[in-house]
Amino acid sequence: MNLQTSASPSLCPCGSGAQLSSCCLPLIQGKESAPTAEALLRSRYTAFTRGDVDYILGTHHSRTRGEIKRDEIEDWSRNSKWLGLEIVQQDPGETADQATIIFCARYETEGKPQEHWERSLFEKEAGEWRFVDAQGLQQGPYRRAEPKVGRNDPCPCGSGKKFKKCCSA
Repeated sequence: MNLQTSASPSLCPCGSGAQLSSCCLPLIQGKESAPTAEALLRSRYTAFTRGDVDYILGTHHSRTRGEIKRDEIEDWSRNSKWLGLEIVQQDPGETADQATIIFCARYETEGKPQEHWERSLFEKEAGEWRFVDAQGLQQGPYRRAEPKVGRNDPCPCGSGKKFKKCCSA
């Protein structure tokens, strides 16, 4: 069980480079609110590394809170060695009250390194950022089931025309 992962116990596990006491800990302890969706994501990751399951549950949006299973979160949090968080992309939503973040959380379970890739949706609820839902992302390169059809290749429909002049048009 790993409840602290950074090289220095005082550095925040979220990878910001800041001290835990001035980064994610005030959010986890309820002394401050997350000013951005990214801050909420980072604090939730840090809560996973520390086993602060109540914070993880409490930062779920009320619309999806009933879908989560506490025992699964506790198991993942406490039985993983957390190795780092990488924020890959942030997309603001259509309003200032919504954001999407793609990230990779690295951890180790039963001695095997793992990567958890996710696209997470965050929304403000009563003025506070909350985690709404996530979509797991495929790891590694995308593999097509069929070969890619180029613009100048014969159209797969069998018309005898080039793809760009037939079904692509």
